[in-house]
Amino acid sequence: MSKNLKQTLANFNELVMFKHSIFSLPFIFIAMIVASNGWFGFKLLLLGLLAALSARNFAMGVNRYLDRDIDALNPRTKNRPSVDGRVSEKEMIIFIFLNAFIFVSTAWMINKLAFWLSFPILLILGGYTLFKRFSALAHFVLGISLGLAPIAGVVAVKGAIPLWSIFLALGVTFWVAGFDLLYSLQDIEFDKAHNLYSIPSRLGVKKTLLLAKISHIFTIFFWALFVKEASLGIFGWIGVAVSALMLGYEHYLIHKDFKKIDKAFFTVNGYLGFIFFVLIIFDEVLK
Repeated sequence: MSKNLKQTLANFNELVMFKHSIFSLPFIFIAMIVASNGWFGFKLLLLGLLAALSARNFAMGVNRYLDRDIDALNPRTKNRPSVDGRVSEKEMIIFIFLNAFIFVSTAWMINKLAFWLSFPILLILGGYTLFKRFSALAHFVLGISLGLAPIAGVVAVKGAIPLWSIFLALGVTFWVAGFDLLYSLQDIEFDKAHNLYSIPSRLGVKKTLLLAKISHIFTIFFWALFVKEASLGIFGWIGVAVSALMLGYEHYLIHKDFKKIDKAFFTVNGYLGFIFFVLIIFDEVLK
């Protein structure tokens, strides 16, 4: 691999943060495992991975492209590749359209319902960045964006949307919205200064912490409904209990020290999805 190609790949990796795919991927495959009552096949595994990664790349590409003016002003984001010129505007546009094409093409290869749903999904994924410029509800739009992951997973397997997958998706929606509320506390002063519509800048720290707690209570409630509606066993319920404990620990970290936001955001939430995923596998295997 040439040095230039290696550097380009590193720049795009930093642009979209590939490692953060850990938030949505487990829940796509949880839905696929439950929908198929176990293993869903290598074809759907590969198509599911491709759809998930291209959808996330599209969303992150749109976000970085549209937010480059704001990111240039924020000390926390001013060194992103989209701001400092390491990835040009033209390259970002090509990246966005390429990933949109891959996502739609992959959906077409899965089934007809997945194909037709791919267009509104892209609209929602791309809309988050614009939404935060006029509404503080953008945190929940982000939640919906990732909440679509399990819906996409079950559609890939069943070509339908059962009730349990909606409960799983709602849990993901409130989970993501809750931790995005906590993460956005880092930018509260910047958002106030630049009149951006984040909940922390509009309601303050205490109310944001309260809303994040309420969101995560809804998360556990909907995941419990998912386990019940999907007729899962003991490991499914253990997954809900462990998720509740981990979200409680996340809030403990934030209340103790705002400097631990990164640890709460990346480490705790990353492990949460993975542990839930593994427990659902155990549940299906040991039925």
